[in-house]
Amino acid sequence: MSSVKAKKHLGQHFLTDKGIAERIVNGLIHTDKYHEVLEVGPGMGILSDFLLNRKDLQTYLIDIDIESFHYLKEKYPQLGDRLINGDFLKLNFQDIFSGKFAVIGNFPYNISSQILFKILENRQLIPEMVGMFQKEVAERCAAKAGTKEYGILSVLIQAYYEIDYLFTVKPGTFNPPPKVNSGVIRLSRNQVENLPCDEKLFWRVVKAGFNQRRKTLRNALSAVLPKERLGEHPFYEKRAEQLTVNDFIELTNFVAAMQLKH
Repeated sequence: MSSVKAKKHLGQHFLTDKGIAERIVNGLIHTDKYHEVLEVGPGMGILSDFLLNRKDLQTYLIDIDIESFHYLKEKYPQLGDRLINGDFLKLNFQDIFSGKFAVIGNFPYNISSQILFKILENRQLIPEMVGMFQKEVAERCAAKAGTKEYGILSVLIQAYYEIDYLFTVKPGTFNPPPKVNSGVIRLSRNQVENLPCDEKLFWRVVKAGFNQRRKTLRNALSAVLPKERLGEHPFYEKRAEQLTVNDFIELTNFVAAMQLKH
């Protein structure tokens, strides 16, 4: 097989610039915390070439595209079982990894939020992620409170990870070129094992707040608790985008206390 055809329904845009591929792979810097890395959607292996050159990492590849899988099987016979034909979103990590591992990829734009939520749900296993996303998604992840980009993903990611926006990639470095710029970010797990609040409720409060982001939190949070039971808190007069991660933790603890009160 000489090449793989990019498939629109899989959101494939193959990176063609080796310099950028090397920069993405060099974004993995916390290798004292893991020695295995999973590349998602390797396509024709432009990132994989650099990953497999790293002596500090054992590389696994997963691609849902059977054509890519067969191409990579021929290209990297040494991988054996470490080349997986499957869906990252459905993967049970414990079946493959015995400990912690990193995730890397030029991710399909059509499932980028789902990929980030999968990483968040498995945050105890994934100390680091380096990934290329649509620039708008990358900026949203890194956005600070008070900006219009700041949203659900910003708060949930920043609760558990330090985030670095590494660099922007132009459409011309892909085949086929996407219609938008791309952004590469690194997530590095912070020291927070568990948030000092009910984490399930925290996720609900954050999602409810941003699902109606034009409303004040008193109105938005009626999806979590009826208005008459919410009590009084200064944050209720604000909108979700004005609250930091720590503010959301404080608010979650207050809502939890109000739930118990009635």
